[in-house]
Amino acid sequence: MKRETKIHTHPFIIASLLLVASLWVGGCSESHDGHDHGSDSTLNVAFVTNQIADFWNIAKAGCRDAEKELGVKVEVKMPPEASVVKQKQIVEDLISSGIQGIAISPLDADNQIAWLDSIAAKVPLITHDSDAPNAKRLCYIGMDNYKAGRMCGELIKTALPDGGAVMLFIGRLEQDNSKHRRQGVIDELLGRPVPDSHKNISYDPVDEVIKGDKYEILDTLTDQGKTEVAKQKAADAINAFPQMKAMVGLFEYNPPACYQALKQAGKLGQIQLIGFDENDVTLQGIKDGTVAGTIVQNPYEYGYQSVKILKDILEKKEVKDFIDIPPRKVTKENVDEYWADLKAKKAG
Repeated sequence: MKRETKIHTHPFIIASLLLVASLWVGGCSESHDGHDHGSDSTLNVAFVTNQIADFWNIAKAGCRDAEKELGVKVEVKMPPEASVVKQKQIVEDLISSGIQGIAISPLDADNQIAWLDSIAAKVPLITHDSDAPNAKRLCYIGMDNYKAGRMCGELIKTALPDGGAVMLFIGRLEQDNSKHRRQGVIDELLGRPVPDSHKNISYDPVDEVIKGDKYEILDTLTDQGKTEVAKQKAADAINAFPQMKAMVGLFEYNPPACYQALKQAGKLGQIQLIGFDENDVTLQGIKDGTVAGTIVQNPYEYGYQSVKILKDILEKKEVKDFIDIPPRKVTKENVDEYWADLKAKKAG
């Protein structure tokens, strides 16, 4: 699938902060914009997530390394819950504090366009993890979620070579990455061709059984980012759908929630479990053979590259429209190597 690459230079970038001077009898200068700029020329940017999660702690490590290596001050902000209102308040507080650039993972891209555009009119704005392609952001840093969804579908087909009924679990479907990820799984299982662009993706309805020749998608269950809800819905699905052959968790906390539900039901190993991201429960399950595999992103690079790109923009350098950080498959064959590398990054 091809993406167009655009080059942007943000109109609000300035080479340095200028002191607003007024002449007094004593000949002193004073700032009149509400901020004491002093002589500190260090760039100050923000990395805003969609909620608190272990996934984002890895991204935070990337931000901290970029902060040290690139000489940029970084404020990492995680909403206490997946709430558009809380995310908006965090961003507006950052704007009021004088932040110079923002990297954000939008919670509801389609309905946040006007607000995101209003932020982009004040400071350079980029997206990471989940995009808002119709907003005036300057760059998206992350993976192709549709491609990642199809890779997850490949793991399902390996775990269920003879086909079967599959249940999908995800936090919410308002996000750009959620919609693409889910549809990639479905299209791969049903053997559909890859569309030539994201604009030509057709989305299957939610809350309907989707049947193919070998695979059947029973439903897509959402939990709005609440882990206890995710675990309860997984437990309910085990009881309600005895024909279910695989559970697929599309957000970082979904596979562990499904794992706990399967363990309590005595179904570990009987119902296949396939996931996304690198939660320790998921990785241990892969080692133990109770999880078939997971599709991992690179949240460390999301953090690091977000800081780097914002610095480049503020220094008037050209940046690409899309920084592709490809997903990877983790299975029993490579989980030890992957996990060791992940622990090293977390340790700094």
